[in-house]
Amino acid sequence: MSDFNPGIMIGVFSLLVLAVIASILFISKSLGGFGRRFDKEQPFECGLLPSGTTKHNFSISYYLIAVAFLIFELEAAILFAWGVDYWQLGIPGVIAGVTFLVILLLGFIYMIRKDVFQIGVYES
Repeated sequence: MSDFNPGIMIGVFSLLVLAVIASILFISKSLGGFGRRFDKEQPFECGLLPSGTTKHNFSISYYLIAVAFLIFELEAAILFAWGVDYWQLGIPGVIAGVTFLVILLLGFIYMIRKDVFQIGVYES
């Protein structure tokens, strides 16, 4: 091999990477001809000019339901893995699984009491 210190090699490589990034950015800026124009910044909708506004007010309950769906989907994946090793986990595994289910059940009850699943309750 060589007698170079690994720190020196990492430093040289880092400087080389930074030089390549800087040169790519400089070349793209100088050759690209980036000019901001109104017609270039308009959204393209199948060749038609955009009509109306793109800002819509959505109920926050849609997002809350999506988060609840993700939480309970992850719960199903974790419980599937727990069920595969059920016999090898023994009593501590059963206690951990039941504790996990109880915590999620309490969260589910909390969500029901806060009317998360009622569409239109949190209209903005």
